[in-house]
Amino acid sequence: MSKENKTEGMEDAILNNKDQQEMDPASPIEVEEQMELEEEFSVEEKLQEDLGKEKDKFLRLFAEFENYKKRTSKERMDLFKTAGQEVILSLLPVIDDFDRALKEIAKSDDEAMYQGIALISNKLKETLKSKGLLDVEVKEGDDFDAEIHDAITQIPAPNKKLKGKIVDVIERGYKLGDKIIRHPKVVVGN
Repeated sequence: MSKENKTEGMEDAILNNKDQQEMDPASPIEVEEQMELEEEFSVEEKLQEDLGKEKDKFLRLFAEFENYKKRTSKERMDLFKTAGQEVILSLLPVIDDFDRALKEIAKSDDEAMYQGIALISNKLKETLKSKGLLDVEVKEGDDFDAEIHDAITQIPAPNKKLKGKIVDVIERGYKLGDKIIRHPKVVVGN
């Protein structure tokens, strides 16, 4: 064989060997590369998983904090609405006294005294109304509701229409915001 033929044969053998290595999946170089890639993927997957867990923790903590803010804000608003409840409750008998006084003074002929007492009574009521005090509207003939009304007694109904209904209002009821602070005292027909 000539030198050229030997060189060509060696080149063919080297190329064949390289082709065989590329085709052979178990070659040492490919196994190492594959292991490195798997390690990189597993590290990347673990990091992605850790990142997902941390994002989830963050979102839960954020939602919990938002709920806390809403809850404390609502509690604060409720506190402001009913902050003066004790003072207002202690003034309700004074309003009742003014109403009784106006009823008795109206029977007399002293118009100036009646207007003076009515002016003071209205001023007190308007001041309390500006603080959130409202009347619980109750009229004769309304249906009796045990959650709203406080039945003092039952009497025979003057007519069939008033059976199970309110016959008379003894004491007015009041609410502060949406909360009833004194139930109206009523007489119910049976």
